[in-house]
Amino acid sequence: MKIIKKLLKWLLFILLIPISYLIISLILSAITINSKTSHKELSKSIYLTTNGVHLDIILSKKNIDSMLLSGIKYDNTDNYLSFGWGDKNFYINTPTWGDLTFNNALKAMFLKSSTLMHVTRYKQKHSDWIEIKVNEIELQKLNTYLLNTFEKDEKEMKIILKNKGYSSKDDFYKSKGSYSCFKTCNSWVNTGFKESGLKSCLWTPFDFGLLNKYR
Repeated sequence: MKIIKKLLKWLLFILLIPISYLIISLILSAITINSKTSHKELSKSIYLTTNGVHLDIILSKKNIDSMLLSGIKYDNTDNYLSFGWGDKNFYINTPTWGDLTFNNALKAMFLKSSTLMHVTRYKQKHSDWIEIKVNEIELQKLNTYLLNTFEKDEKEMKIILKNKGYSSKDDFYKSKGSYSCFKTCNSWVNTGFKESGLKSCLWTPFDFGLLNKYR
């Protein structure tokens, strides 16, 4: 009987961890940062997109700073670039959700790991992107945030992983930082918005946290 009670206590303790994480995440996602409307002219557009789990930031090529654009692979016909950040092993070994394994998910969430920037190129704007109006200062801050996430070599060049993209329209680059359940792909996007002075969550590991601020 004592063994059963101990097992139940341990089971309760184990269950409390994800439940607490979820509750805290939802509360902090609901708290809005930078909610005041900018008084400067909102003459530029940026975009948010999601695959249902993972957020990306999309910029028109004409709104991308030359330093950020430098070293990124693109064609003259590409008009938009999306930027995502995440765990290297998860990105490379989980191209679709059908490829997701418990081992990959566990490593991404709880083990310190290398990360990548995922850049995808688009010729046209997609109807499911969420448009967000920003001013020049906010746009420049976001450009700087994205630039500072890329890891660079001794020549200050971005480091591309050759032939690792999912298609002919995307590539992976080495990036700074380590992925965890506290710093997810979505919290990275949220931090970029927060540091740029844009409306954001206090903290969120989920895509809907930030999306709900703009829908």
